[in-house]
Amino acid sequence: MTRQKVLGVATVGMTVMALALFSSMLSAQTVKVQGLIKGRSGSEMILQTQDSPSLIVQLTDNTQVGQVQGVFKARRKNMSMAALIPGLAVQVEGQYNADNQLVASKVSFKGDDLEQAQSIQAGLAETSAQTQQNQAELEKQNAALKEQNAALQQQQTQLTEQQAKLAKQKAEIAAAVARFGQLNDYYILDEVTVYFGNGKVNVDPKYIPQLTALAEKAKTINGYMVQVKGYASSVGSVALNQKLSEDRANNVSNIILQQGHIPMTNMLAPGAMGESRQVGNDKTAEGQAENRRVVVRVLQNKGIAGT
Repeated sequence: MTRQKVLGVATVGMTVMALALFSSMLSAQTVKVQGLIKGRSGSEMILQTQDSPSLIVQLTDNTQVGQVQGVFKARRKNMSMAALIPGLAVQVEGQYNADNQLVASKVSFKGDDLEQAQSIQAGLAETSAQTQQNQAELEKQNAALKEQNAALQQQQTQLTEQQAKLAKQKAEIAAAVARFGQLNDYYILDEVTVYFGNGKVNVDPKYIPQLTALAEKAKTINGYMVQVKGYASSVGSVALNQKLSEDRANNVSNIILQQGHIPMTNMLAPGAMGESRQVGNDKTAEGQAENRRVVVRVLQNKGIAGT
């Protein structure tokens, strides 16, 4: 290798070493930075400065924290790191590490700035507590509103079901009225007629299934009443026919009460109609047979029916 080349390589090497030394000196140089603490997490502090919105400052066990006092800020009062709270204006002295983070050797602040930061923190804490309380109250109100909506939906469902039942009931009443008719205060919803032999008051057993079925149907009707009326043909004396209609009505009522299990409170008093309201021609045997009868009706009060 020529002498000239050797000198050139040596020159380059010395230049690189000088640059490295200069860089090392710069990185080890103590700097002072002023800024506002934006956040604090353990040993790491985020500082907002004029040159950087988020400068990372590392606090160590050797970091001195102090409050400057006096007119000329010549006196310094040592403080705990707990005083380094967000919102506090500080001056940090230290050196940058390889990660371009400022490792603080000293952190200083003024007493007035600490009081102001503490006031801000107190206000923020109060606001945060109020916000949490408001949020809890809002969640409570939302839960209550949800329950009210659920109850409202349930009531709406029940109302719809009731309306459907009422519509069905009205349709059934209309069909029954069209078939059986109505009285002044009642709709006639069902009817069974029991016929008797001449001079007879005992109920033919063939009618018992019809009477018990009538009783079962009556129990499905809101506010039902059972009406029993006995009749007789005009054959014989009026007094005898009156007694026959009464006995026939009582015997049918007993079957409804005992075998149909209808409560007394749902029974109208049996009516003995005697020879009145003849439906058949009493001049013929067929007509007389039609008049020897007991008519049982299931009634519903028009006011209860709601129609």
